[in-house]
Amino acid sequence: MSSPIEQFEIKKIIPFEVNGTDLSFTNSSLCMMITIAVILLSMAFCLRKRDIVPTMAQTIPEAIYSFIQGIMDETLGKNGVKYFSFVFALFTFIAGGNILGLFPYSFTFTSHIAAVGALSLFCLLMNIVVGIKKRGLGYFRTFLPQGVPALMAPLIVPIETISLLSKPFSLTIRLAVNMSVGHIILKVLGGFIITMKIFGFVPLIADMGIIMFELFVTLLQAYIYTTLSCVYLNMAVSSEH
Repeated sequence: MSSPIEQFEIKKIIPFEVNGTDLSFTNSSLCMMITIAVILLSMAFCLRKRDIVPTMAQTIPEAIYSFIQGIMDETLGKNGVKYFSFVFALFTFIAGGNILGLFPYSFTFTSHIAAVGALSLFCLLMNIVVGIKKRGLGYFRTFLPQGVPALMAPLIVPIETISLLSKPFSLTIRLAVNMSVGHIILKVLGGFIITMKIFGFVPLIADMGIIMFELFVTLLQAYIYTTLSCVYLNMAVSSEH
């Protein structure tokens, strides 16, 4: 049985290097592109005929729309309308990447700290830019809340800065670890199925149960990541923070 860790190995498909910087096209890059393509094609297919009475295919994107709208209503409130496209893309991309990783011979890019970390840093940068655009210089009051004496600034500002930077870190670790653990368990059980041969039905049943649970976890983690991202975005644009 091969190591369950091997499934997380990044492999170069098209090696490419510029001035010592590795910019190779990898299996992770490929799966990201597949995820985006599947999302776009699925949406185009489901919405090719839009009727007042929705068809079965049309109900899928409408259900996703309503689900994400519910997240935004709870976290962003009236501030959320203009950010819907971003939140929709964020949720579908993470959920799609998580689900893609359940298929044999695919690659779970959401289990890699580098990939998820880059996405989390992008969300942080967006929060900062949107916060400054919305609140102007008042955004920097985030680092020194109202009512705090100026003499406390040398202590409070570094703490608030660390708190801000810890948000993408916690998002990244939570998603990457949860995706990694589930896939390792599936790999181990898959190895038992092959090793036990005729008695492999026992781990097979367990494996099927784990797959169903893992499918639930993939959607749950996408929901948690998206919800927390919306909460952080609301904190950036809210003048009361």
